[in-house]
Amino acid sequence: MALRTVRLDEDTEKILEQLVEGTGQSISTVLKQGLLALRDRRTAQPEKTAYDIYQELDLGEGGYAIAPSTETRRGVQEAIRRKVRR
Repeated sequence: MALRTVRLDEDTEKILEQLVEGTGQSISTVLKQGLLALRDRRTAQPEKTAYDIYQELDLGEGGYAIAPSTETRRGVQEAIRRKVRR
C-alpha cells in the first residue's frame, strides 16, 4: 500500500469534509470511491476520435489551394512561377 500526499484547495477540502460527514466513511474510502468513479466514467465515455475533433474545427472557407495534396510537386512549381512573375 502506497502513502500519498495530496494538496487540496479550500473548496475541495470543504467538499471532502462534507462527503466524509455525510457518508460516515473515512477520508481514504471517500477518495478511493472518487478515483473508482472517475475511472468508470472514463471507460464509459469513449474519448473523441481525431475525426470527431476535426469535424468541430472551424477551418474557414478554404478552396485556396493551388493543387490537391496528391500533386504537391505541381503546386509548388505553380507557386514559384507566380512568385517569380511579381
